[in-house]
Amino acid sequence: MVAGQSSRSKRPRESRQAASRRTQARAESAELPLEVDGKRFDGVELILRAAQFAAWKHRNQRRKDAAGSPYINHPLELAQVLWVEGKVRDPIVIAAALLHDTLEDTETTPGELRGEFGPAVARIVEEVTDTKWLKKRTRKQLQITRASRSSEGAKLVKLADKICNLRDIIASPPADWSLERKREYFEWARKVVDQLRGTNAHLERRFDQLYRKGPASRVVG
Repeated sequence: MVAGQSSRSKRPRESRQAASRRTQARAESAELPLEVDGKRFDGVELILRAAQFAAWKHRNQRRKDAAGSPYINHPLELAQVLWVEGKVRDPIVIAAALLHDTLEDTETTPGELRGEFGPAVARIVEEVTDTKWLKKRTRKQLQITRASRSSEGAKLVKLADKICNLRDIIASPPADWSLERKREYFEWARKVVDQLRGTNAHLERRFDQLYRKGPASRVVG
């Protein structure tokens, strides 16, 4: 049996229909003005503010790919995946995607995020942030066990993150990653995504397409 071929394709149709209705509801509400600390602004402004904030916070960081590309490319890619491929129109989710690594990889604090973007955005970012003082193996296992209990917004950000990471590993992996390490990442990402199924059918299909292109798809289980 090829790894990744599980009962996930047998998810009840109702769950996907419900996810579609939730996505549509978010699309309809995306233009409503938002309020943060008494300041009102629309969804586009929230997204632009988040992009600017993330660009500043990640300004001196680079990705681990061979080219050492600017780190900000990664959160920008998440936002694009959610908007274009996932049809997600909730500005709070898009903003959280842009900010998703600020707590984990910069000096940003939860209070700073709440003050700049409000509690809804900050909560999603906190949900997708690893506890850095834990061992890596423990952090990765927690991502699997906590995934299904995450909020819908956090699930969407997690899905986009795994999609972007798989794309990066396929196209331009870190130079020091062995084939086995790539396989391990693909398998771990699949386990996380399997706990998120029923959230967004578009993103789940995209993840599965990428998973089949990777080294993990050739591992026999």
